[in-house]
Order: sequence, then structure tokens, then C-alpha cells
Amino acid sequence: MAIPKRHNIYTYRDYLNFDGDTRVELIDGQFYSMTPAPSRVHQKIVTEGARIIGNFLSEKGLNCEVYVAPFDVRLIEEGENEDLCKNVVQPDILVVCDKNKLDDKGCKGAPDFIIEVVSPSNASIDYVKKLYLYERFKVKEYWIVNPESKNVFVYILNSEGQYGEPHKYTFNECIYCNVFKDLIFRMDEILK
Repeated sequence: MAIPKRHNIYTYRDYLNFDGDTRVELIDGQFYSMTPAPSRVHQKIVTEGARIIGNFLSEKGLNCEVYVAPFDVRLIEEGENEDLCKNVVQPDILVVCDKNKLDDKGCKGAPDFIIEVVSPSNASIDYVKKLYLYERFKVKEYWIVNPESKNVFVYILNSEGQYGEPHKYTFNECIYCNVFKDLIFRMDEILK
């Protein structure tokens, strides 16, 4: 099925009824297609990143869960009916510490930590649309990993509920997580 035209505002109900082979996300009532098959490097970062996070959560005895796409995250505005919500995303990696947000459909509300791995065909979605969406819904920490430029932007929600300037790392630097203080990544080691 082709992505519907932009003149309508679409909802979670439309998302559930979307029939087609194309994976989509719903941001501010508009459908965006996801990259057909992510690259091997993209998948390696997602797989190894989720493994590192999962092992860390287990070792520290933290009551949080890590998930990878496809996994629906429904971001519902205050006072909005779930069926009529206009934001459903599938982050590459997400961590949820409030288990009340988890149900059989995925996550209802903002995860604590999200990592998106950029694909060339949808870079503006991760750098612009999702950045503002995740800030608006108060995702505590958002990482944008770019395998092409070999850098990582780390956005941390400040006390005013906004992302300030991102911390920028290269793949050969240690990347420190703010939400989980002892969690450290090195992308060059992940990609060995």
C-alpha cells in the first residue's frame, strides 16, 4: 500500500489498519515509511547495543527492559484517546523502566532511553522530527548514531524539559550514558 497523502491527520487506529508490506511510523498524524532492509552495520549496532544494555541492566539488577524495533511506542498527548493518538514510532533500541507503560501492544508513553541508528534515506526523521517528538514527550535520553559519519549525538533532557546542545562523540570515543551512569559504549568495539 502506498503511503497516504498528507492532507489528512492519521491516528493509531489508521496505523493499526495500515495494510501493506511497508513498515511505517506515525509522527504528528503523518505516515513515514521506514527503510526497507537496514544495512548490516545498522543491524550490528542495534543487536550489539541491545545486548550491552540488556547485560548491564541484568548485572546491576535494574528493573528496566530493553527492546528493539519493530516494537510500537505510542506517544499519547494529554487528554488524547489512545485510538486517536497521532504518534506511533519504532525506535531501533529503547529502554523502559516503568513497567506500567508496557502492554501486549508495546509501550504506551515515553521510554527512558532511545537509540536511533541513522539510515541515509531517513536521516531527517531521526535528526529533526524524532528529536522534537522525543523532547516533547520527555524521553530522558536520546542517542542518534550515524554509521556513515561515525558519530553519535547524545541529547539529555534538562531540568526545563528540553534537550540542550548534544554531546557529540566519534566511534572511537567512550560514550557515557546519563540515564544509567555506569553504562559505557564504544561503537568501534561494537563494530569489530
